[in-house]
Amino acid sequence: MARVKKAKEPANSAVRTAMLDRNTTETKIALKLRIEGKGRYSVSTGIRFFDHMLELFTRHGAFDLELHCKGDLDVDQHHTVEDVGIALGEAFDKAIGDKKGILRAGYFVMPMDETLAVAAIDLSGRVACVVKTKVKTRLVGDLQSELVEDFFEGFARGARANVHLKTLYGRSNHHKIEALFKAFARALRVACSRDKQLGEMLPSTKGLL
Repeated sequence: MARVKKAKEPANSAVRTAMLDRNTTETKIALKLRIEGKGRYSVSTGIRFFDHMLELFTRHGAFDLELHCKGDLDVDQHHTVEDVGIALGEAFDKAIGDKKGILRAGYFVMPMDETLAVAAIDLSGRVACVVKTKVKTRLVGDLQSELVEDFFEGFARGARANVHLKTLYGRSNHHKIEALFKAFARALRVACSRDKQLGEMLPSTKGLL
C-alpha cells in the first residue's frame, strides 16, 4: 500500500493567541484572544450595551474572546470604554506578531436594516482614527454614545493601526452603532487573514511594520 505523505504545514499556520492583563488605578482588565476562533465570547464590562457590541464583534470576526473589565463606573464610563479599546488593540497586535504574510488591510460595508456603515482598517504600525457615527442621542442603551469614538481610538493606539469608520445613513441609533461594530469586525478579520500568495513576505516595501 502506498504511503501518503502529509502535506507540510506552512510556517505561518500556527494559531494566533494573546493573553493580557492591563491594570491601572481606573480599570482592571483580563483578556484572552484567539484570532482563529469560532466566534465564542465571555465578556463583562459593567456596561451592557458595550458588552453586546463586543459580543457581536467577536461573532462577526470569528474570533474567540474572553474579556472582563472592572472599571471606575462610579466616576464615568470613559475609562472603561477607552481602556478596553486599548487592551483589545494591544492583544491583536501581540497575537498577530511580526505581520508577515497577512493581508494587513481590510474593509467592509455593512447593512443593518435601514442603516449602512463602512469600516476600513490598515495594520500599518501607525496610529490614526476617524469615526463618524451620526448618533445624536447622549445614550444608546446604557452606553454614553460619544464613547464609541474613544473605544475605536483606543483600539487604534493599542493595535498601532489606521481605523476609519462611518455610518453612511440610518434612522435607529442602536443600528448605527451596531452596524459600525459589525463592519469593524469583518474588516479586521480580513486584515488579520493570512495570504497564501504573500507567504512569509512582509506586506510593506519599507521592511518594517
